[in-house]
Amino acid sequence: MIDAMWTGLVLIFQWPALGYLFLGVFIGMWMGAVPGLGGVVGLVILLPFTFGMETVSAFALLLGMYTVTSTSDTIASVMLGIPGTVASQATILDGYPLAKKGQADRAFGAAFTVSAFGGVFGAAMMALSLPILLPIILSFGLPEFFMLAVLGLAMVGALAGRSISKGLAVAVMGLLLTTVGEAVMTGDARFAFDSDYLIGGLPMIAIVLGLFGVPELMEMAVKDTSISRVPKGQQEGGGMRRGIHDAFEHWWLAVRCALIGTYVGMLPGLGSSVVDWIAYGHAVQSAKDTSKFGTGDIRGVIAPESANNATKAGALIPTVAFGIPGSLGTAILLGALVIQGLKPGPEMLTTSLHITFSMVWDIVLANILAAGVLMIWSRQIAKIAFLPGHSVVPGVLVFILMGAWVANASIGDWWVCLVFGVLGYTLKQGGWPRPPLVLALVLGSLMEENLHLSLGVYGGIEWLWERPIVIIINILILATLYLAAKGIIKTKAKPDASKADIAAQELAEGGARNPMISLPITLIGIGVFVFAHFEVATYESQETREFPEVVLMFGIPLMLLVLFHDVRETIADGARHGYAKAWEISAKKTDFNKSMAFMGYLAAILAATYIIGQHAALTIFCFIYLMRWGGYGWKFSAIYSAIVLTFITVFYGEVMNMFFYESWLFG
Repeated sequence: MIDAMWTGLVLIFQWPALGYLFLGVFIGMWMGAVPGLGGVVGLVILLPFTFGMETVSAFALLLGMYTVTSTSDTIASVMLGIPGTVASQATILDGYPLAKKGQADRAFGAAFTVSAFGGVFGAAMMALSLPILLPIILSFGLPEFFMLAVLGLAMVGALAGRSISKGLAVAVMGLLLTTVGEAVMTGDARFAFDSDYLIGGLPMIAIVLGLFGVPELMEMAVKDTSISRVPKGQQEGGGMRRGIHDAFEHWWLAVRCALIGTYVGMLPGLGSSVVDWIAYGHAVQSAKDTSKFGTGDIRGVIAPESANNATKAGALIPTVAFGIPGSLGTAILLGALVIQGLKPGPEMLTTSLHITFSMVWDIVLANILAAGVLMIWSRQIAKIAFLPGHSVVPGVLVFILMGAWVANASIGDWWVCLVFGVLGYTLKQGGWPRPPLVLALVLGSLMEENLHLSLGVYGGIEWLWERPIVIIINILILATLYLAAKGIIKTKAKPDASKADIAAQELAEGGARNPMISLPITLIGIGVFVFAHFEVATYESQETREFPEVVLMFGIPLMLLVLFHDVRETIADGARHGYAKAWEISAKKTDFNKSMAFMGYLAAILAATYIIGQHAALTIFCFIYLMRWGGYGWKFSAIYSAIVLTFITVFYGEVMNMFFYESWLFG
């Protein structure tokens, strides 16, 4: 094994393999940083270029790109509050609040340090664990995968906000949304309403970008603020060095979370989706003081970032050793193995072991290189947090809309993105956490498939109390809910909390207290669940009804519980201020009039796209927004808009070779 390890290292440092590794790393940093792209898109683009390449060089290019997207995705998570990829969802809970405090560079310093460590640690664990992992992987069956997904949803629902019932209700709503389209097991249409677009299901990328990106831009626009709410030079406790120091100070947390990332990441099809939340949950539950989580606690950045980078190596273990893809990305890498004439399984652990170790070294070197380069670049990127918000909003909105366009090149995805953008803003103002909905979208179809097969294979639900690993996961779920409830009660009961702490908690994800906004959301949610109940009853096949019925069985009681709390808080506010005054306060909190004006701009983009196309619509939007809302001169607005038009044409049109919408006037 030692000889194979050194042979693999020598192979990586030979030319042109090393050059391809560097190229892959730089492409990967871009793919991870731009919302809507990510490692899977990068693999799809690069895979054709590996035809005819030498094996080591091919995987140096692919793994160099794929590995570092979990590092560079931190940029969007911290700076914009948008998960750069699925694996960085948990980072936004504390990373974005740090940017609001003017400490983006501190978050970057900690994130990139532990990302490099997590990637190296995961690769080392992969190398040591290859011979012994088959029994562990085989011990996880259908029920275990289903319950592990439930654990992930329980963690994000319980931890992403100040109300567990709201968090879980949002998660269940997300599961219901995954049932839109063709049923996983039968192919029957559900909630499609004779729409060809809905038959394919709702687009996850468009939902994520809308749910997280649009509300933050709307907030910057209506409040006329930069990303950082603290002026430059007045921030406290920031700096890249401080972030690096934080990473070393919490080294034991980073080690534990990297270990979680490696071994949860190897679970086929599931690990990369939930691992950052499991790591974040572990950080919260193992901390003595949890009051700062969600408001800019650096531990909330360290935990998920060390875990999600270790996941890449963990997901590669079942791919190489057993031919079982651990994620969508590794499914593409499995195809690359076959293209290169390699056979996953015992061959990769015996005669081709040196190739396997070259992959391990790819991951190690890529993580170290990316962390170093991003630390240098991120010093400049962090300065964006202090730019005037109006100069950031139009450019980032273009990124978001074009990121939503990448997956399907469908105008319906823009509708979904903007509708969920408005929904995301409303949820945020009403104190509803958004991350549970996204994780549910990621896990929904997998959960439905595993639940259906578990019920069929085992003839019922006895596996809930008969299988040891399922029992352990059940205990973890109950412990998560108990500890989260205990922490929320403890935080609310603090009599010595300062005004600054209270304000920070209200600004945290799911932390706002605004019952006048929350109550209508709750009523609409109940209406959706009730309508879904009657709609599901019309489906003929039991297999088609099965999963939605389970979702509704939990969703309706949760929404009724939220309704009880919202009504109680609304009555209390009405008694305290009078209902008219209470609504006036709520409208002032949400900047209602300006928010409606911004939504008008979004609607205008859609209308203009139908008439004159995307290039013209987005360019004109940037110019008008900068002139009318931002108050900039026509020269600056014209140059800015020209740059946007050039970027859309060159990057998305020529480099990505994308089709654009066929407008009424220009085709």
